[in-house]
Amino acid sequence: MKTIIICLMSLAAVVIAYPRETYTDRFDNVNLDEILENRRLLVPYIKCILDQGKCSPDGKELKLHIKEALSNDCAKCTEKQKSGTRKVLTHIISNEKDYWNELKAKYDPDNNFSKKYEKEYGLV
Repeated sequence: MKTIIICLMSLAAVVIAYPRETYTDRFDNVNLDEILENRRLLVPYIKCILDQGKCSPDGKELKLHIKEALSNDCAKCTEKQKSGTRKVLTHIISNEKDYWNELKAKYDPDNNFSKKYEKEYGLV
């Protein structure tokens, strides 16, 4: 019995010591097309991550990881999150230039990675 307890405690220590390899997929089923097609839905998300408005639970999760995800090419994103990121960034860069500039100023003031996204999505 002691051996089992020691093994379980060791496993728990490993789980705590090594964080998840990917971000939570809890919000992966959010309908991005619906949000991107409706500014009334889109703008609150943007304002959330700009610290200009209230955040929904999925907005809070996005805000928590946005700088890291943008700076490391979404390394901890699931495939669905990578696809969604591409869709959202393409839309914001193309259709919401003022908000894109605000997002760059907040999360990438030195243009370390925003130029890459602009170029990658053929928008420069």
